[in-house]
Amino acid sequence: MPKFTPISRERHAEMCWRRFDSYGFARQANVASLVASEMPKASSAMPLAFIRQGEDFLPVALMGLEPGKNLFVASDGRWLGRYVPAAFRGQPFAFAKLEDGGLVLCIDEESELVGEHHGAEQLLTAEGEPTEAVKQVLDFLRQVEADRGPTKTACAALVRHDLIRPWPITLKDESGEQKVEGIHQVDEAALNQLSDEAFLDLRRCGALLLAYCQLLSIQHLPMLGELAKLHAQAVSAPQPSVSTSFSLHDDDVLNFG
Repeated sequence: MPKFTPISRERHAEMCWRRFDSYGFARQANVASLVASEMPKASSAMPLAFIRQGEDFLPVALMGLEPGKNLFVASDGRWLGRYVPAAFRGQPFAFAKLEDGGLVLCIDEESELVGEHHGAEQLLTAEGEPTEAVKQVLDFLRQVEADRGPTKTACAALVRHDLIRPWPITLKDESGEQKVEGIHQVDEAALNQLSDEAFLDLRRCGALLLAYCQLLSIQHLPMLGELAKLHAQAVSAPQPSVSTSFSLHDDDVLNFG
C-alpha cells in the first residue's frame, strides 16, 4: 500500500528517489481519474467513462472492467497504450490537501522508487530546497491540480442537464454474464435534444469537451477485450484448437467466446 508522507527537511534531507521505468505500480488500477485538459488525448487511446465520487461525478479512463486488473500494463511493466493518464505520471509523488485547503507535496515512502538506487537523485538540496528534478514534478502536479476545479465544474453542468446515465456494460464468457456496475456515460440522445440555451451553458463551462470526448472514446471499448486476450495468452500455453474472439454488440455486451 502507498504511504504518502509530506516532504520535509527533517525527514527527507538524505532521502533519494529515481524516475520510474515500469508501470508495475499501476497494475491493479482498473480506472484512472482524468482532468479536462487531457481528455482529448485520452479519448483517442482508451475508453472513457464517469464514476460517482460522493455527490459528484468525475471522468476516468477505463483500463479494465474487473477490479484490480489494469489491462494496459504488461506482465513486464510496459504500458500497452498510446496515452498514459496524468494520474500515473507523477510517481512516486502526489499532492495532499491540508485542512486549510492548501496543498503539500508528498512522496510514497513505500515505493520501490524511493531509497538508495543506482542512478538515484536527491529529494532536497543541501539548503533543504527541492532539487530541480523535484521542481519539475511539482510543476507538473500543479498543472494537473489547477485543472481539477474546471473539470468538476464541467461535470456538474453535465449532471445539471441530466446528461450522465448508467452505462450498461456486460461481460460474457463461458461461465455466464456479469454486469459491470458503477460506470456511467453521456446520454447522446439527451445531448442532441438540448435547448440552445442549455447547449450554450455547457459550452461556457467546458462541459461539451468532456461530453464529446467520452462519446468518441466509446469506440475503444473493444480494445479492453483484445488486451484481455493478450494477457490470457501471456500466462497460458497456446491452444491452437480453441478459437477465441471478442465482439461488442449494440447492447454493450462484451463477449469472450
